Amino acid sequence: MVSRSVFVTGGNRGIGLAVAQAFARNGDRVAVTHRGSGAPAGLLAVRCDVTSSDQVDAAFTEAEREHGPVEVLVANAGIAEDVPLVRMDEDRFGRVVDADLTGAFRVAARASRPMLRNRWGRMIFMSSVLGTEGGKGASNYAAAKAGLIGLARSVARELGPRGVTANVVAPGLVETELIKDMADERRRELIGRTFLGRPATPEEVASAVLWLAGEDARYVTGAVIPVDAGLALGA
Repeated sequence: MVSRSVFVTGGNRGIGLAVAQAFARNGDRVAVTHRGSGAPAGLLAVRCDVTSSDQVDAAFTEAEREHGPVEVLVANAGIAEDVPLVRMDEDRFGRVVDADLTGAFRVAARASRPMLRNRWGRMIFMSSVLGTEGGKGASNYAAAKAGLIGLARSVARELGPRGVTANVVAPGLVETELIKDMADERRRELIGRTFLGRPATPEEVASAVLWLAGEDARYVTGAVIPVDAGLALGA
């Protein structure tokens, strides 16, 4: 098994941590970004706010120094600031788009350099069921997550001839801190709309990411892989 250099943004908790740990168990060298909380043992923690191009460049430079050129990028970092449209101001809208969409662009652009030199690379962008379905009070988040699909498919077209694939994973309801704070009624409604009657685990999302980064998916690019138990199909 060949050990690869993997870079996971927002890899210190939730889905990102499950993804990072799955790659580490696979024998890969994994760097994860954080904004001050560090990361568990076995992962290289690099401090980075993806809204800063300078911090993104510094984080990649540190990861490259420790692990070599980044071969697999998982753009997972993001925030949510839900509020109804009539109360959504430009600052709140812009903060989410900057972190969730422009942040993914920043890391993809930086990761593309070594991938193009090596004529091989894997980029996986973490979107959401809301990127195609929208959500009440989530116009900023849904817009950013939808934008990731266009970003990934553009990267797939541009970099495919140089051996770089770009794909999207779109989770639905996942058992993370985010849904623990959700109102019980809303949680029951969403679970009822899944065909399996339960949320996903972070590890189930991670398995899709690991597959997209592997050789079994070498002919897959520009794809959107839903991990949502049918939630996006509607009731």
